[in-house]
Amino acid sequence: MSARSLHDSAVAALEEWPVLDHHEDSLRHTMLAFLAGSPDGCLRSNEPGHITASSLVLDESGEQVLLTLHPRVGRWIQLGGHCEPSDETVLDAAMREAREESGIDELTIEPTLLSANTHPITCSLGKPTRHLDLRFLVRAAAGTTAVRSEESTDLRWWPVHDLPANAEADTISHLVELARQR
Repeated sequence: MSARSLHDSAVAALEEWPVLDHHEDSLRHTMLAFLAGSPDGCLRSNEPGHITASSLVLDESGEQVLLTLHPRVGRWIQLGGHCEPSDETVLDAAMREAREESGIDELTIEPTLLSANTHPITCSLGKPTRHLDLRFLVRAAAGTTAVRSEESTDLRWWPVHDLPANAEADTISHLVELARQR
């Protein structure tokens, strides 16, 4: 891996992202501008902000979504996290995070970016920063059992139409709708 291969893959994912509206296109251009000025923008050591890789994990039917109760955020969210030195691409990072956080080895990932998001957070650096999150669609076989990792307070399959009260429900519902459009 090199910071360059991660960077190049993030740029490619954003350039190939089939945006649906002006807001997504604006976000794409903002993230591309960030990457143009930040050669190490995919590494967590980049204090002003860094690319992260997330996975919306759905079962084969698309009716169940796997969510983690994130200990720092305190809400049910999709799986994901930082790009690591072992990741060749942001797609590899999203898949690694999905496998690590779900305990499921047999997953498939869609290579096209599903969505993107940016949000302020105090992450493992211990300083306020910004995550520029690239989100991918991942599928698991129906009936697959997930195993919680140490990175999560809880991990569960939820019906996409019956999310827990403290979930990022609007975000998750939007991502599920985007997945259904594919």
